[in-house]
Amino acid sequence: MPLDWKMGFEIELMAPPGRSRRDLADRVAKRHGGRVRRFFHPQSEPSAVQGLPTFENLTLGFEALDAEGRPLGRFVDDLTLQDGLDKAKPPQPGWYRIVADDARLLRLVMHNCDAEAQLAHTLVPLARLFGTEAAPHVSGMVRISDDRGVSVAIGAPLPGERERPCEVVTPPLPDHQATALEMLLSEARTMGCSVPAEAATHIHFDGERLCSAPAIANLVNALQRHGPALKALVKTNPRCVRLGAWPEALIALVNGAHFAELAWPQAREALTKVGLTKFCDFNLLNIASGNPAKHTFEVRILPVALEVAPALEAAALFEAILQWSVRPGLRTAPETLPAWLAELPLAPEGAMWRNRAAA
Repeated sequence: MPLDWKMGFEIELMAPPGRSRRDLADRVAKRHGGRVRRFFHPQSEPSAVQGLPTFENLTLGFEALDAEGRPLGRFVDDLTLQDGLDKAKPPQPGWYRIVADDARLLRLVMHNCDAEAQLAHTLVPLARLFGTEAAPHVSGMVRISDDRGVSVAIGAPLPGERERPCEVVTPPLPDHQATALEMLLSEARTMGCSVPAEAATHIHFDGERLCSAPAIANLVNALQRHGPALKALVKTNPRCVRLGAWPEALIALVNGAHFAELAWPQAREALTKVGLTKFCDFNLLNIASGNPAKHTFEVRILPVALEVAPALEAAALFEAILQWSVRPGLRTAPETLPAWLAELPLAPEGAMWRNRAAA
């Protein structure tokens, strides 16, 4: 299927019991005569502590590199994947996570500590930054405090079977998406990976072509009108979490009298003030924040399959939506989803979406 928009895929899988995301990274690297690089992967999870809405985490991720050191894929944890894990299982040797109440502290860890090191040693550089020493505990935990005794970060053995969740993350793919995905998913199938109960596929579309106020207005208004119907069309997993609507302030902004006339720097600044979050059906936060490491529009409503075709069909659908949005000028999507799909520049392979919507 010809796709000409640079995009990256995130596909949430589960390694079989007794195996891990590291095992899948090893398989992919070995297939290409390469190696695996271990790194810290940041995540947030809800907190039960009053006044502290989230705990910030670093968990162990693994990047498969080919023989020339080029990235093939990353294999990371996703804390939303919980069903089917045996939480009574003891931590596996060498697996740990680092927790803090401030993401900025964990960024210090990422830039100063070695993810390849064992837990007893990895936080030592962080302690030095605060003029203290790492404090190990008989439980295997390691605590870092500042020079006044206030906790900075805690390293702890990874709870039971948390090594099994495996979100497969591709590099940005300008072309040959089918080849790259089939290589990764074929190894996952061979290893016995499965689709988790809460799983989703996320597609990150390069944001460069969307950097105009009219394009954002077209996209937001069309998805605001047809988002629920699109979720039904693509069969969003009802057990998927961290989805939801955009803030009403975004809708009001893009429909304001002068938003579409703004130059992009001013439009982007306005987008930062409406309460955007990544945890929604369609993530605009990365574009609004100007994040150079992930300057993307993210579609988060897609289900997971262990075959390539469903991911590429979904990519074709949303690529057509983006192409419709970036055409010069403002436009209004038709009232019904089938009528809108008839307007989209879908590739011939995307005709199945029109047929499914009509049904």
